This record gives sequence, C-alpha cells and structure tokens, in this order.
Amino acid sequence: MKNVLHAPLILDIAGTTLCDTDRRRLAHPLTGGLILFGRNWVDRAQLSALCADIKSVRPDALICVDHEGGRVQRFRTDGFTHLPPMRALGELWAEDENGMVGSGALQAMNAATACGFVLASELRACGVDFSFTPVLDLDFGSSGVIGDRAFARDPRMVSLLAKSLMHGLLQAGMANCGKHFPGHGFVKADSHTEIPVDKRSLKNILTDDALPYEWLNTCMSSVMPAHVIYPKVDGRPAGFSKRWLQDILRQQLGFLGAVFSDDLSMAGARLIDGREVTYTEAAVTALNAGCDLVLLCNQSTPNSPEGGRAVDDLLDGLAQAQRLGHWSASAASEARRSALLPSSPALDWDSLLQTPAYLQALALLP
Repeated sequence: MKNVLHAPLILDIAGTTLCDTDRRRLAHPLTGGLILFGRNWVDRAQLSALCADIKSVRPDALICVDHEGGRVQRFRTDGFTHLPPMRALGELWAEDENGMVGSGALQAMNAATACGFVLASELRACGVDFSFTPVLDLDFGSSGVIGDRAFARDPRMVSLLAKSLMHGLLQAGMANCGKHFPGHGFVKADSHTEIPVDKRSLKNILTDDALPYEWLNTCMSSVMPAHVIYPKVDGRPAGFSKRWLQDILRQQLGFLGAVFSDDLSMAGARLIDGREVTYTEAAVTALNAGCDLVLLCNQSTPNSPEGGRAVDDLLDGLAQAQRLGHWSASAASEARRSALLPSSPALDWDSLLQTPAYLQALALLP
C-alpha cells in the first residue's frame, strides 16, 4: 500500500503487553494511535514498558486514555492520584471565604489547574501522551452517563473551570479534548447503549450547551462530538454531520484543532440515516463529515463480539475505501493529529515526585 498522508484510526489492544497482532495493526499506515483502558493496566512499571514498546513500533503513535477524574479514571493504583470528579470543582466555586465574593471561584479555578497538572504529569511520566478531557457538557441533572463528570450547569463556570484545567494540562505538556460537542448533558439516554435524541432548537443549543466551544476556541486542542441526534439541525448524530462539524464547529464557532469521533462501537454510532452501518461505513462517514480521527474501542479482545476481527476489517475496509475514492487522506488532518503529540520531554516518576510544582498541585486538589 502506498504511503498515506493521514493516519486517522485510534485503536485499542486486548492486554497488558503488545502481541504480534497488536504490532501488525499498530504498524499499519492508517493507524494513528492507541487508546488504553483499565484492562491494559497492572502497575506503573508495566504501563511504562507498554508505552515504550508502542513507541518502538510506531514512534509517532498518539497514546491516549480516558482519564478525567472521578469515576472515569483508568489508572488508580501504584501511586496514581485519585482525582476528584469535575463536579467537585463546580461545588468549590460557591464556597466564598470570609465573605469575599468570588474567592470560591478563584480557588476553584486554581484547583482545576492543579487537577490538570497532576493528571497530565502522572500520565506523561508513564509514557501516555494524551487524555480525552475536559468534559464540557452542562449538568442538567438528567444524564446518568454525564452526571458528576460535568463541572456545572452554567456554561460560564464550565468554560472558566475547563480553561483552568487546560492550563494545568499545558503546564505538563499535554494537549486537551473538549467533549461532547455540542452537548450531551441535556438528554437522559446513554449513547453507549442507545441513540439519544435532543429535540431543542439550534438557537437554544448555541446559546447554552455550545457556548464553551465558542469561548474556548483559542485554547482547545481537540474536540469530540456527541453520538447524539439533534433533529432540528441534522438527522445524523453530530459526529457524522457536516452541518455540525464544518458549518457550525469550524466556521461559525471558529474551532481550528483536531476532531475525534467518539467510539464507533457505541450504539449511537451504529445507525446512520436509519440504517445499520459497518464500522468502515461509520468511519468513512465521520471522516467525510469533518472528523480528523476516528476511534474503535473494545473490539480487539477475544471476548469481543467478532473476536477482534472487526479491527482488521476496519483497517482493510478503510484502506479499500481510500483506494476507491470514498474518502481522501488529509494533510491538514494529519497535521492536527501530530500537533496533539507532546513537544517536550516528560519527567520520570521519581523526578516528578520531587518537583515543587507537582507537590503544590497535590496540595491544592479538592
């Protein structure tokens, strides 16, 4: 196969080390990175060895993880700090001290920066490049899957706390990902198992849920759209919609960074235009809609429905779709992917533990 300009696939692996199948998939020119899960974790030494092995096969691979804090934190033992859910930062906002109005907000923003720094520096010390954080969804109180992952209901609070957390990530040399555009917090349904439908108007969404994406467009490295259908805007979920990704996110809201699809194996990605689609069809649709990168998760394990075959089918199918002209490699997308890789060396764990900035950040966590 010819060299490609664009490596859009983020895949996963089954175990705690790379097997021959993992190495083959990782070396495929369409593979741009791996996402790690709790099943890929034993301890820090194992994680560091795994990340080093991944880089030995593919030096430019983006090693990712969902590591937000609270209930979404893949690595929790062997020294990793238990980070608070983002709602804890929103609650801290209201705790003014000594009658000084606004002091709670400033304390919360400082704590958010500390969270971002601890999160990123610990991951990077073990070789992980990138975490899908922060959540920008608003907490309407009805979404179980979002819940305390959200900072608050007020988009102004969400934006300021998210920007503060992004600052902490940046201090440790890590990019960020705002999710789930334009907002997953209003709907009750979980897009992992259902296809949520949000019947609000575009004006309603843009003047509420989507405001953080406009206010943070100069500091967001990447965005992940929601597997939610907003029928008054488009009949497709946002991650498969040119209207949402190109017309609204890029042009209207001025976002310049990378766009990831959410996991293509989620129920919210399995039906497009009322028809069940293959993973290849979903990937091609997402890329043509405006995604730079697409994720396929939890299909590499022997216990997955197709015993791991779905991953190879996607690699082969996307390569064939490219040859047939069903999607085109994008140099701009590849540049956006590459920009997510850390540009500075990381401290090793022992050095990190002695760093004043890290110790200060630990002390500031709520």
